Amino acid sequence: MIINVKVKPGALADKVERLSDGSYLIYTTERAKNGKANLSVIKMIAREFGVSSTLVKIKNPRSRKKIIEIKNLLA
Repeated sequence: MIINVKVKPGALADKVERLSDGSYLIYTTERAKNGKANLSVIKMIAREFGVSSTLVKIKNPRSRKKIIEIKNLLA
């Protein structure tokens, strides 16, 4: 399954919002340094879909608009 995600690093709280177009908006308290925000996004997406974080992969880690692949999940 492929999903589109927009990330807001440095937020006041961790939160996942599903938008009307099927994409997600993720607020993370982690800063975008040393991949910490990406790790936080992976953990939140895994929790949201009920899968292991090892099954979640970010295809374009340097962008705020990310394409995320979740393996072994049928949509």
